[in-house]
Amino acid sequence: MAKKTIQEDPQTDPTDTEEYIVAHGVRVNNLKNVSLSIPRDHYTVFTGLSGSGKSSLAFDTLYAEGQRRYVESLSVYARQFVAKMAKPEVDYILGIPPAIAIEQRIPNRTPRSTVGTSSEIYDYLRMFFARVGHTFSPISGEEVKRETTEDVVDFIQSLGEGTPYMICAPLLIPDDRAPMDHLAILRANGYSRVLVGDEVQRINDLVEGKEELPSARQLGEMLLVIDRLRVESDADAARGRVGDSVETAFFEGHGDCRIVWRDGVRSFSDRFEADGIVFEEPTDKLFSFNSSIGACPTCEGFSMVMGIDEDLVVPDKSLSVREGCVQCWHGPKMSRWQRRFITQAGDSGFPLDTPYHELTREEKNLLWHGGKGVWGIDDFFDFLRENQHKMHFRIMLARYRGRSLCPDCQGRRLRKEAFYVKVGGKDIGDLVEMPVSRLADWLDALKLPEEDVKVGARLLDELRRRVRLLVDIGLGYLTLDRVSGTLSGGESQRINLATSLGGGLIGALYVLDEPSIGLHARDSHLLIDIVRRLTDAGNTVVVVEHDEEMIRAADHLVDLGPLAGRLGGEIVYEGSPKELPARKSKSLTVEYLTGRMMIPWPEERHPFSHTIDIKGAYRHNLKNIDVSIPLGVITVVTGVSGSGKSTLMKDLLYEGMSKYLLYGLSGVKLEMKGLRGDLNAVDRVEYVDQDALGLSSRSNPATYIDLYDDLRSLMGQQPLARQMGFGPGDFSFNREGGRCENCQGEGYVTVEMQFMADMRLLCEECHGKRFKDDILEVTFHDKNIYDFLEMTVEEAIDFFTPLTEEAKEVPSILQGLQVLSDVGLGYVHLGQSSSTLSGGESQRLKLASYLAGVTEKSLFIFDEPTTGLHIHDIRTLMGTFRRLVEAGHTVVIVEHNLEVVKLADHVIDLGPEGGLEGGHLVFAGTPEELMECKESYTGQYLRQLYDRQHPATKRRPKTKKPTTKKQ
Repeated sequence: MAKKTIQEDPQTDPTDTEEYIVAHGVRVNNLKNVSLSIPRDHYTVFTGLSGSGKSSLAFDTLYAEGQRRYVESLSVYARQFVAKMAKPEVDYILGIPPAIAIEQRIPNRTPRSTVGTSSEIYDYLRMFFARVGHTFSPISGEEVKRETTEDVVDFIQSLGEGTPYMICAPLLIPDDRAPMDHLAILRANGYSRVLVGDEVQRINDLVEGKEELPSARQLGEMLLVIDRLRVESDADAARGRVGDSVETAFFEGHGDCRIVWRDGVRSFSDRFEADGIVFEEPTDKLFSFNSSIGACPTCEGFSMVMGIDEDLVVPDKSLSVREGCVQCWHGPKMSRWQRRFITQAGDSGFPLDTPYHELTREEKNLLWHGGKGVWGIDDFFDFLRENQHKMHFRIMLARYRGRSLCPDCQGRRLRKEAFYVKVGGKDIGDLVEMPVSRLADWLDALKLPEEDVKVGARLLDELRRRVRLLVDIGLGYLTLDRVSGTLSGGESQRINLATSLGGGLIGALYVLDEPSIGLHARDSHLLIDIVRRLTDAGNTVVVVEHDEEMIRAADHLVDLGPLAGRLGGEIVYEGSPKELPARKSKSLTVEYLTGRMMIPWPEERHPFSHTIDIKGAYRHNLKNIDVSIPLGVITVVTGVSGSGKSTLMKDLLYEGMSKYLLYGLSGVKLEMKGLRGDLNAVDRVEYVDQDALGLSSRSNPATYIDLYDDLRSLMGQQPLARQMGFGPGDFSFNREGGRCENCQGEGYVTVEMQFMADMRLLCEECHGKRFKDDILEVTFHDKNIYDFLEMTVEEAIDFFTPLTEEAKEVPSILQGLQVLSDVGLGYVHLGQSSSTLSGGESQRLKLASYLAGVTEKSLFIFDEPTTGLHIHDIRTLMGTFRRLVEAGHTVVIVEHNLEVVKLADHVIDLGPEGGLEGGHLVFAGTPEELMECKESYTGQYLRQLYDRQHPATKRRPKTKKPTTKKQ
């Protein structure tokens, strides 16, 4: 039976909190006294223009209230702060369950954080290896076992009934004690016999001199006889005495026990050792690189050390050894090392003519570390260190120093003892280096030995479930050892979602902030399936989202608007996305979903005649591809997640052009064969990603684009400010003088909660206004400095536009405000902390700073700039990009959004899959040509978009085909 929605049962009482979360009179931020009922155990989408109030309703109201009520249930210590926590400005909220927020967060930048640790899969993997892992000797390859009393007793019973035997222990005489003194002590302790060679002798006879004293050699091989017995038929009856004697033998022999019978001697050890090596028994900390027990002692678990930098030694990895890929072996004197290596390694079958990047790990190890009769790169640098008294050797050594892979753990972070432990023939390093999809298949096929099933079966089931979740959410191409700082915002958020889902909560409210970021249209159904699994388990899911497929899949849609900022904050549509109104609506979302509004397809594509050519790109998963980047147009680089887009654009194009502009072509030695084309047509290159603008909470949009300097100057020119002796510096919250010293200009104070996250409370002195009262008395047209910081960009434009003649600073202020508005940030407050901006907002603020001051011919590379943007905002953003192009700049966009793809002049599609199966150039050309490319997933979904937006014609638009210069 289908679940009811509000529209299907209009007679339902909206205050029925068993079926609805009811919020009445919400006035948070720009929300205008809105009321709504959200169906429980359903999937609800909040959408609307950027700044329309979606996040205010979802996070600042629903999640904040759920969090506040949770704190009320904690200890007295925690509750003393609850009264100070600001309640959301709302009449009442009924039926709200415990809330979990998964927001757009900048990925953890600490080098210790990996996909495995952030998803908690590595924690389960550590416990799994500690419980069921088997240690193998690196010398013999045999399993290392600690033999128990039970093992010895079982062996004795296997000798056959009636067989006489002795339980003995090695006679260990301390160095500071005479042999006879030690024998006397043993006699006093009740022991009566020792075994010397094949003869049993009485200790009493040896001590009293009745027997000849054994030789030194015999003395070292003497065994203390613990017990003499015969194998009994009733094994259970014999086990008591035999077991006690065996334990005594282990004690006296310091872990060694010997069973002597007529046919031989068998040694047992309860120490964890083999081949003369004492091994460490597996514990979960042995596999933790964040613990001193498990971390590699050389790199301390970071995987990198200060040493010889591989990128400096081998700058051009497309060259072979014979072609001179090893830079430090160049020159008339040092080239002898290259000739020596060629002579020595050539005989062992080393591929001297294979490009460096195609060498296997074993071949690279031989080149770097050398081998029997082979001198490698490490030997060369050892030679330099031995001769550091010569200046030119010291200079050469310093030239190649940098961050390099740890020589002991080879970047695997753990001490070598951890890799002796294996499960199913794999150590933990092998598993974290696998793509998650392959790891899931390996875990599914793993069969545990019968003795390990009891302790490992539940852990294995949990591992299988959590790893499969990452695959189901479209992250199967990642590896667990990948550093979290290299993930995109969308990847990071989907990992958080998979982690929360792995917890198996029931009856919770999940509030998600655009989880579709960074997800290709092909994989959207994976995310929808995950959301459905949450609701089917009895959870309520509220998603702030702009993606059309995510919106159409929802049970309930709430659209806020009609516009942003003070023109938003109203609910303009609430209902099912499957039953949209047939007539014109105030809701822009409804208008776009019904097709009454859409971004038109361009009638022509702008031609280009100059390109930058990337030749032979092979970094990470790129498959030695050649790619041409057109200049003077908008190019979109697309492909499924993990196909190699960021590697190509950031690691090769951006880094390559940056080095070219600094050092010329000789400085471009990245993992590609080279950069070609019209490189001189670019004076500057900028990579605009979604990283935070800085760690300081004091940064805000006004300070970031230098608008605040003009505001301070304006306030410092006012008559009251001059009369009171205030200058522009007194209107700064970053320096002493006019700011509130209680909160030091922050507007709030931070309370440390010890066992919980720190709390930010409104400053009791300035009440959040950041400045002293006498500073706030200075006004410009009845507005003080705090009022300006509280204005949105659009409100400030409306305020200053009529006042252009009032002061010389006003035109400059208006110019900066207009730039912010042009990039779609008109709803943002001028004094809003940059740390509260989403990744997309941070990116557009960076774009505004470039628009305000860039004059050189620039190459701009944008990483998913549509993050956080409604389709109506995308039209504005693309207009901004078009103005950049018209000003002579080049715009390259890494993007999945099909509305952006269709507006591009040129499209580069990578794939066809992610991870190891990606890295190929699938297509390069116009969007119209892309729609005809059957091998491209992007082309297939772009064709579906066109057919959906042109249902009557089903024709492809005719456009002018761009022309390129002949290479």
